[in-house]
Amino acid sequence: MHKIVSSVVLTALAGSLALAYPAHAASPKAQAATVKEAPLRAHLAFLASDAVEGRGTGQRGGELTVTYLETQAAAIGLQPANQGSFRQPVKIAGVRALPQKSNLGLVAGGQALPLQFGSDWVWGPGDAKADHTLDAEMVFVGYGISAPEEDWDDFKGQDFKGKVLVMMVNDPKPTAAEPKRFNGEGLTYYGRWTYKLEEAARQGAAGVLLIHTDASASYGWSVVQNSWAAAERFQLAEGKLGTGLQGWMTDATARKLFAAAGQDLDQLRAAAEDKNFKPVVLNARVKGEARAEVRTLNEFNVAGVVPGTDPRLKDELVVYSAHWDHMGKQGTEGDTIFNGAVDNASGTAALLAMAQEAVRNPAKRSQMFLWVAAEEQGLLGSAAYAAKPLWPLEKTVANLNLDSLNFVGLVKDVSTPGSERTDLGAMAAATAKSMGMVIAPSKPDLGGGYFRSDHFSFAKAGVPAFSVGQGHDWVKDVEASSAKRKAYAARYHQANDEYDPNWDLSGMVQQAQFTLNLGRMVADSPKAPAWKAGDPFGKARTASK
Repeated sequence: MHKIVSSVVLTALAGSLALAYPAHAASPKAQAATVKEAPLRAHLAFLASDAVEGRGTGQRGGELTVTYLETQAAAIGLQPANQGSFRQPVKIAGVRALPQKSNLGLVAGGQALPLQFGSDWVWGPGDAKADHTLDAEMVFVGYGISAPEEDWDDFKGQDFKGKVLVMMVNDPKPTAAEPKRFNGEGLTYYGRWTYKLEEAARQGAAGVLLIHTDASASYGWSVVQNSWAAAERFQLAEGKLGTGLQGWMTDATARKLFAAAGQDLDQLRAAAEDKNFKPVVLNARVKGEARAEVRTLNEFNVAGVVPGTDPRLKDELVVYSAHWDHMGKQGTEGDTIFNGAVDNASGTAALLAMAQEAVRNPAKRSQMFLWVAAEEQGLLGSAAYAAKPLWPLEKTVANLNLDSLNFVGLVKDVSTPGSERTDLGAMAAATAKSMGMVIAPSKPDLGGGYFRSDHFSFAKAGVPAFSVGQGHDWVKDVEASSAKRKAYAARYHQANDEYDPNWDLSGMVQQAQFTLNLGRMVADSPKAPAWKAGDPFGKARTASK
């Protein structure tokens, strides 16, 4: 019944909304691909409204959003990217640990440690299975990194099947002798906690526990506690899954564990800064039953294509992406809808406005407009796309991602962090110059921002990719504009990230136009962009050819 209703609604809306795009009947090259504010604002106002209930994963608002996007894609004139459908299913598992029904614990030096779930440690399944029974030896593996290009291997060829690995987050620190190791001050993907969980699975471990400190994580324990203990977490339910047990422990818990196991945590941390570090088996075990509530659901990416015009290059593709999801409805009191106007109704709406223009003026290469699901849950939609792409990745020449656009006003610069890894950097600079703008100065990526947006799923698969960010050199009212932008930090991921009809969207249009212009340059270029020599993600591209 649901599919029938959705189909009827889609057909009716497509028919009526097609009237909103009368210029589509004109010749495809009748006008330049100029992003218009009116459709962008209209899409933004709707997508950030209470009507779609915060676009939550696994919630009614998410389904309404997908229906809206596929309806708009059809009205604009995009071609369905998935065998006649705009939808690409993304099978997701919702996981909630059940500590009250579990008896999982840590035993060190023959003694059980008194631990409280939530305040001392958190855990859950990484393989979308509800029940696990463990009696596993614990092994400290330092940073848990295997990076051949850095001549670094914390695992030293040992067998970790059935073990629970204990890891630090972040990268090994730079030294006077090696000031640029692991990107110096910046964070590499090897430092991200998501990498640690992935690497534990590749090592065949039964589980992994990460040691949290405020300094290494750049946030307090409460952030971990809220994500792992207080809310349902989502993960992919098929493909490459994680270890049976995943979790975190506080620094205080780690110190108690290591001391009871006869080890000095500070000494082991210091030893782990050396590439000759070897795993240390702890006189400790993870024992007991871990139970969780697990449900599976289908979310959807939405994808439409503008076919290329060149007989040879049309088989290659430029992808523009943005995540459509936000936090949905939460709680029962006060404002329960997390509208996510900036994050990321702005990028979602911008892609629709850009697609409208791309249809009118196609490029030599084909162009895909991809709205991905469940970014807020860990880039799940883009990861699912990269695992099962709707267009061959070896024929996908670039991905340009939009997330949280400029709602303040016009700028003189544009941020392109990560573009310098590939030829996209020079192309972005040329695009900015053609628009009377410059590229914002680069800064060390201390928080690992490059690895936290949907473009990274493409980069890991070898596709040149980055997210087009906001500029900060305001054209007018510099002080007021800066204050307005800084004030957003208090609204980030809060219920008051709401659309304001008084917003000056000239900067948002500018950012969308830059992205479309850059994509058009890539789509019309005789040569596809390549990774810079030595970049680790470029190796994935080489391996796929």
